[in-house]
Amino acid sequence: MSGRLGTAKRLVVPLVILALVAAAGWTMFRGGDQQKTLTAHFPRTISIYEGSEVKVLGVGIGSVDKVTPSGTEVVVEMHYDPEVDLPADAKAVIVAPSIVGDRYVQITPVYESGPTLADGATLRTEDTSVPLELDQIYSSLDDLNVALGPNGANKNGALSDLLDVTADNFGGQGAQLHQTIEDFSALSQTLDDNKDELFGSARELEGFINTLATNDQTVRQFNQALSGVSDLLSGEKEELAAALHNLSVGLGDVATFVRENRDILGKNIQHINRVAKVLVKQREALDETLTDAPLALNNLALAYNPQAGTLDTNANLGELVNQIGSDPATLVCGFLGQADKSGQLCNLASQVLKRSAPFGTGSSYGQPFDQSLGGLVEVAP
Repeated sequence: MSGRLGTAKRLVVPLVILALVAAAGWTMFRGGDQQKTLTAHFPRTISIYEGSEVKVLGVGIGSVDKVTPSGTEVVVEMHYDPEVDLPADAKAVIVAPSIVGDRYVQITPVYESGPTLADGATLRTEDTSVPLELDQIYSSLDDLNVALGPNGANKNGALSDLLDVTADNFGGQGAQLHQTIEDFSALSQTLDDNKDELFGSARELEGFINTLATNDQTVRQFNQALSGVSDLLSGEKEELAAALHNLSVGLGDVATFVRENRDILGKNIQHINRVAKVLVKQREALDETLTDAPLALNNLALAYNPQAGTLDTNANLGELVNQIGSDPATLVCGFLGQADKSGQLCNLASQVLKRSAPFGTGSSYGQPFDQSLGGLVEVAP
């Protein structure tokens, strides 16, 4: 039995030495991984200690090495696994999983692509955040209580009056208030569903405002002109009101007339349509009539004798008779010359007219000729 115990002891000692060697090798191997370091400045670090975890998306990647107060800030030095990449714009946030208990440092956002955070980087206070503490909430509630208390807003009973008036106004209005909240919820949902259109409208409104700003002088002149028109209308408001009243009465009469004579107006419109079609077909004749009618009417007006109530015309027969009585040969030669250019017919006619009466020699030669042709033609005195 003692021999077996001795053999067991001799076997345990080499195993212990082998375990120590393996542990030393693992420690040396881990020491060669060159852990990445990160330093962050927080305004405060409640429940953050050496050894607190460092996580990304809730997964541990390292731990806190040192927590050192520095003026109004707290410097937290930490390390994380070398194979983990962090984005160059990383932030450090202290997360409290529960009201009581340890907290950890969360690095956010998760790295996807692009530049990475350098080893040994330092995050300033503006790049870190801390949770709201329970004592701060209590302090804020206490400040609110004091502000609304008898030494604050309710010093003269204003808050009590407000609550009483509110209770009176909302008394029995629970259903309406509930419906209002539901409608506001629906409005919020509608705005969220149409946020792209809403932002587009805001951009268009911004462009319109920029246009107004660019044309400020023109807008001012328009406003001044509009102000002048407003002043004019204000000075003439009584006349304008009377005109609008009369216009209203007139429109009422027109509406009554149209309503009472609807059938007749319809027939007249149909007839006007027919006349319009005829005028369209006779456009050329109408154009000719409109061109010649003024001259014809003018001639008609000149031919009218208001004293006798007759239409008088001048056929110029008097001049023809005078020409026949004074020199008939010349008149006849004028007609014959158009057909006979030799002049022989003219000579023959002249000889005949000289021998004829009353134009030639005879008892009537030289006596006055009756230019009125027996009263058929009016002769000027």
